Amino acid sequence: MFRSFYLAGFECATGYNMHGEWIDQIAATEHDRHVDADYGRLLEVGIHAVREAMRWPLIDRGGRYDFASVEPFMAAARRHELDVIWDLFHYGYPDDLDPFGAAFADRFAAYCHAAARFVVARSDGACYFTPINEPSYFAWAAGEAGRFAPHAQGRGFELKVALARAALAGIAAIRDACPWARIVNVDPICRVVPAGDDPAQIEHARWFNEEAVFEFWDIVAGRSMPELGGSPQQLDVVGLNYYWTNQWQLGAEGTPLADDDPRRVPLADLVRAAWERYGGDVLITETSALGEARAPWMHELSAMATQLLGEGVPLAGICLYPILGMPEWHDREQWTRMGLWDLERDQHAMMRVECRPMLDALRVVQKRRALRQARLAARYGFPGTWPEMRRSRGGGRW
Repeated sequence: MFRSFYLAGFECATGYNMHGEWIDQIAATEHDRHVDADYGRLLEVGIHAVREAMRWPLIDRGGRYDFASVEPFMAAARRHELDVIWDLFHYGYPDDLDPFGAAFADRFAAYCHAAARFVVARSDGACYFTPINEPSYFAWAAGEAGRFAPHAQGRGFELKVALARAALAGIAAIRDACPWARIVNVDPICRVVPAGDDPAQIEHARWFNEEAVFEFWDIVAGRSMPELGGSPQQLDVVGLNYYWTNQWQLGAEGTPLADDDPRRVPLADLVRAAWERYGGDVLITETSALGEARAPWMHELSAMATQLLGEGVPLAGICLYPILGMPEWHDREQWTRMGLWDLERDQHAMMRVECRPMLDALRVVQKRRALRQARLAARYGFPGTWPEMRRSRGGGRW
């Protein structure tokens, strides 16, 4: 699907955090100032696809659109020949909108149509969009726990349905402007375990793992609330966000299960479950590890991908997200070391400092993957690399 199996994701959240402070992670990491150099580094490490953002609050001025903030990213992606998945709503929305309001979906759809037209006019071949990033998490954080604007509480499911309605309107608008667009619907894949043998806890864990986690995708796929107009075509690519924090015990939500906890299930099982539920392409759209765990996690991801692909699961890629270190959303002075490059401030700029163990691990798993592809190419007579295969098939929209 993409020019490389491994993608890079640039943290791009906007919005108002739990303290009411405006956040813009693209500006905080100075990715807006150094996008060309950031993309150049990706090519040096064999990554040719990215998750990037259009920051809705910067673009939409009362229904009038200014894409000046996107132009440098679009130009750099074309210059470096990168595939881009464009996030259109990553927590932040225009100040004059209420996500619970009736006008929200229509306004979002109009913006999505304009954004798709902007991309189509400047792109050749395939176009990829994520209308709403992590709607289930955002519904909890902004509608249940009050951690992001609109800082509501007790309205999480209501917000999730509102976001699903907006996503479906946005998908229709994108496809109107770009009929061949691929839609990557991104949400976290999580799992909980009961604290003990209490039947109520066991049932709650079952409900969460088998139903709640899939609510948004089910609506978009038309499996639930069909009156909203969902269908498998709207769902398209299932994007799975997964971190070490995504498995926990009920009643201990802030503490992830330990790596050696026997109740923790492998990521491969969670990916397989999503694919068996929906069919079609799946993509790991966010995953990372902290500090010294980054290199071992790269090797685990590679083993997981080999296993799933060997089973016939159409795993389209793995996005290393965030590819740069970043400040915490709710504590701007605390920086997280999760990326292929950590960020360190000097007098004039935010320096990119490579995480050598993770980089070495990435090169090892890329080499293994290239060898496997070469063996398959020799067996079946296909070109040996994905870019060559694209050219042999005419590139573009397939």
